[in-house]
Amino acid sequence: MATGTTGSGSGRPGQIEAAWGLTLAAVAAEVLVWFLGAFVAPPTSLDELTEYAGRDAAIVRIALGAGALAVLLVAWLVVAGRMRAGRGWARAVLTVVGVGFLVFRAGGLGTVEGPAWWSALNALPDLLAAAAVVPMYLSRARSHFLAGPAPTA
Repeated sequence: MATGTTGSGSGRPGQIEAAWGLTLAAVAAEVLVWFLGAFVAPPTSLDELTEYAGRDAAIVRIALGAGALAVLLVAWLVVAGRMRAGRGWARAVLTVVGVGFLVFRAGGLGTVEGPAWWSALNALPDLLAAAAVVPMYLSRARSHFLAGPAPTA
């Protein structure tokens, strides 16, 4: 087995698997941050929406937000899966998303009010998404995209 490939026999370089793993971690962190913000970390979104629009409207808005987040996260995972399969366009999309998250966070637009731990936790999905970009451009990963997807059996 060549150095830098996974032990799964997939033929994908380890850097691609690292980018995939970081993407999965970013998606999981995004779900965690959304859930904590909506229901746990005071003042919760549910509390604020209830105060603003009433309990029933707040629940509807939280549900709509969860649905929109689910659609975006599924799209993110689909694109990441295409990157994992060797599609260069997907690597480009994930690069734009990762760099965009990093610029958003570094520019202070993603600043969250509250304790430092909450700000750090809110930054985690953005940082993981940006970190996932790096392994996609390492030498073995670049050759994965140049070679194109492996034929399916």
